[in-house]
Amino acid sequence: MRLSIRHKLFLTLLIATTLVVAVMYGFMHWSFKHGFVSFLESRRQARIEHIREELAEIYAEDGSWERLRRDRMRWRLLMAEGRRGPGPGPDFRMGHGFGPGRRPHDIRGGLALLDADKNILIGRRVDPADLELAPIRVDGRPVGYIGHRPGRALSDLVDIRFFESQQRAFILIALLVGGLAVALSWPLADTLIRPLRRVTQATRSLAAGDFQARVPAQRNDEFGDLARDFNEMAQTLERTDAARRQWMADISHELRTPLSVLRAQLEAMQDGVRPLDRSGIGSLQSDVDRLSRLVEDLYQLSMADLGAMSYRKRPVDPLALLRDDAESLAGELERRGLVLEVHDEAVPTVILHADPDRLSQLFRNLMQNSLRYTDAGGRLEIIAGRRDDQLILDFCDTAPAVREDALPQLFERFYRAEASRSRALGGAGLGLAICRNIVEAHGGHIEARLSPLGGLCIHLELPLAS
Repeated sequence: MRLSIRHKLFLTLLIATTLVVAVMYGFMHWSFKHGFVSFLESRRQARIEHIREELAEIYAEDGSWERLRRDRMRWRLLMAEGRRGPGPGPDFRMGHGFGPGRRPHDIRGGLALLDADKNILIGRRVDPADLELAPIRVDGRPVGYIGHRPGRALSDLVDIRFFESQQRAFILIALLVGGLAVALSWPLADTLIRPLRRVTQATRSLAAGDFQARVPAQRNDEFGDLARDFNEMAQTLERTDAARRQWMADISHELRTPLSVLRAQLEAMQDGVRPLDRSGIGSLQSDVDRLSRLVEDLYQLSMADLGAMSYRKRPVDPLALLRDDAESLAGELERRGLVLEVHDEAVPTVILHADPDRLSQLFRNLMQNSLRYTDAGGRLEIIAGRRDDQLILDFCDTAPAVREDALPQLFERFYRAEASRSRALGGAGLGLAICRNIVEAHGGHIEARLSPLGGLCIHLELPLAS
């Protein structure tokens, strides 16, 4: 049979409370019994001491035990007075008794009077060796003994009834406490398990696709921590789902645009609206190249997200690689009317443990980003520096600039900060996202800043090889 946590918690609380009640009952019973027996024993010893003093006075007056042995009523009255304990009572030497209609107490297992030779004079005829003897002294010499059986503290009917009543009271208290434990354990278990039930229901909603499911997190205990962690997870899943939907929409939009242009041009050529000549074929080729670059960027980005982008790292001189890439793009920059300047004279030879192909892809993407979006007549300055064990590179271009509040979003997929940065210029908004993945794969840092030249500045920090 499957037991829920609520039932297990209820049974745990119930068993624990029952054990505590049982232990407390046993301890209280033991403590009361031993304490009560000690009390009765001390009371008996006080009674024996009182009777012994009375007997010593009787012996001092009579000079022997003969008169007391013949007057058994006097002995019974003495036992009754001793039973009530020391204090005011009848004067046995004056012959006072209980009065009319009063009977002396029956002494069960009572006391015995022994002479100086330990022969029983009054009381039950038992072996004196079975008795505890208390000497009766007159003028410092023993004239007799009071004997009593040891270990019979609960011999009086009143004492037994009192002890039994206390036992019944203890049992009643234990049952009441046990019933209270049963009455409180279930609602307490329900109270403790209620936050977990809310998390369970919210988890099922989350599994069903409701990423807006949340759990109240007002508590300041472990359940509150669990609720806050769940809410953070749900929020992350909600953002991921929104990003996935946006990603699919952006991909569809980016692919549909060049395909629509290609289809329109082909239909125009088929209908004879546009001649099928070298110029038309070149235009189609340009659209196919743009579509190919977009598909390649998507592929590269998906490989980076999956962690499947291959990196063959080895010691590399990044500045030599940067100069080679700048030289290969110099002609294209010159055709756009842009000036490229690389300032790396202040940096001695440095070595990175990196993939040279990926570093070249990083540098080329950043230079082509400036090539696409920098106004003609501007320039791109690449400034190299070193700080501790980091290589610092700044790719700064001239106008147009980017709004400062848009800088953190430049590395998001398909994001374009300016309307001028359109597909017509060949960008799909994936280049900087790929750059960020390459930099992070090399343990570096990348961020966008406002350029002191009036445009955009991409700041790189790459760790040097140790």
